[in-house]
Amino acid sequence: MDLGLRDRVYVVTGGTSGLGRATVDALVAEGARVVVSSRDAGKVAEVADRFPRSVVGIVADNADPETPERLTTLAQDTFGRVDGALVSVGGPPPGRTTALTDEAWRESFESVFLGAVRLARHLAPLLSTESGREDGGALGYVLSSSVKTPLPNLSISNGLRAGLAMLIKDLADELGPQGTRVLGLVPGRILTARTVQLERGDPQARQRSEAVIPLRRLGDPEEFGRMAAVLLSPAASYVTGSLIPIDGGMMRAL
Repeated sequence: MDLGLRDRVYVVTGGTSGLGRATVDALVAEGARVVVSSRDAGKVAEVADRFPRSVVGIVADNADPETPERLTTLAQDTFGRVDGALVSVGGPPPGRTTALTDEAWRESFESVFLGAVRLARHLAPLLSTESGREDGGALGYVLSSSVKTPLPNLSISNGLRAGLAMLIKDLADELGPQGTRVLGLVPGRILTARTVQLERGDPQARQRSEAVIPLRRLGDPEEFGRMAAVLLSPAASYVTGSLIPIDGGMMRAL
C-alpha cells in the first residue's frame, strides 16, 4: 500500500531518540522528508548524517517560544513545504503531586503542554486548505497511557498528558473545517530508553508489565513508528480527533 508520503515534509520534535526517532525512520522509509529537533546536538547530527538527503536537524527545546518558527522556517527553506508534525517530548520528572516543586511543574508545563500549543498555533495556517493547499496537513501528539489511567509516581505526566488529550479534541474541532487533522498517539509499554530508566531498580517491573498486556510483550519502537507514519499520511485522511492506543491491548478503557 502506498501511503502517499513521498516528498511530503514533516516536523518531528524529539526526533532523535525513542518514539520520535522511530517515527523519523518510518517516514523516511516511505519517502518523506523530515525536520528533526532535539536538545542534544550530537543526536541531531547523527540522525541528519544517517539520512543526508531526507533529514535536516536543529537543536531546539519545545519550551522555547521561538522553536515553532525555527522549525517551520527550516522545513520551508530546505524542502519548500511542510505537511505536518509529530510532537514528541521527553517525559517529565517522576514524583508524587505533593512532593514535586513549583519549578518542576512549570518547566514541564512549558515543554509538554504550552510547547504543544505553540506548535499547533504556528503550524495551523500552514497546514490549512485555506492557504491554497489541495489537502490539509496532520498534527500528531505523542501522549501516554496516563490519559486513560494515572501511572504511579508520574504525577506531572498524569496531569499534563490528560490535559493535552482534551486539547487534541478541541483542536480537531477547530481545524477540521480547514482540512487539518489532529490526533493523539497513546503508547502503552514500549521498550524505549525511558522505559528502561523507569524500570531501573525494580527487577520485577518488566514481568509485571508484560503480565497485563494481552500480547505478553512490550512493544518495539519500530511498531509505534510505523503506525505514526500511517496516521500522519494521506492514507488516514478521515482520521481526526482520535486518541489511538498503540499498546498491545493493555488499556481497558475505550
